[in-house]
Amino acid sequence: MFEYQEWKHVFKLDPNKEITPEALDQICESGTDAVIVGGSDGVTIENTVDLLSRIRKHTVPCVLEISNIESITPGFDYYFVPSVLNSQNPDWIVGLHKKAIKEYGHLINWDELVTEGYCIVNPDSKAAKLSEAEADLDNEDVLAYAKMAEHMFRLPIFYLEYSGTYGELDLVKDVSTVLNKTSFFYGGGIKDKEQARTMAQFADTIVVGNIIYEDLEAAISTVKVVKG
Repeated sequence: MFEYQEWKHVFKLDPNKEITPEALDQICESGTDAVIVGGSDGVTIENTVDLLSRIRKHTVPCVLEISNIESITPGFDYYFVPSVLNSQNPDWIVGLHKKAIKEYGHLINWDELVTEGYCIVNPDSKAAKLSEAEADLDNEDVLAYAKMAEHMFRLPIFYLEYSGTYGELDLVKDVSTVLNKTSFFYGGGIKDKEQARTMAQFADTIVVGNIIYEDLEAAISTVKVVKG
């Protein structure tokens, strides 16, 4: 599947983390719908290009989730641009985006650019601290952000980011009920196929990341249970 709205399962690889050629081959050939390249820190043009060139030996769709302007490079199928809806710093909502467009707007293929409305709900995560997110939210706060993403800003993706911790199932269920046109991405703490199956019942797309570097076999097992 190439269109991101149809993806059920994606792997997320961090350019700042080591992955062997053999492990990368297994990830890319696992049957996952796409591979997202992105991370919270240590992302450079050098390690981004290196990882891209290795993934491009395979046919799996490849996405750059942009965390800084310096690491942007041609060659990806999509460019996902996070807008952290619960950030207390406007730079992470629109400020950095404006700066990037001001400098590179004339080079952008707008058909390849997809905005993600991020809601980060793990206050201890690197992502929350980096983006200055007000992450200690109750369920009604999160649902409000989800509704804003779809009905006010008409964003193509709402990304509920638990960033390393496994999410609250009741909240994920509730978010799924308030989103219709906006795709619901869930990321955070999926460590085995049962957790993947559970979250995939409600999120349109699950993102599997950290477990790749901890237990590759467990990571690979999440693909089949989601995609059948």
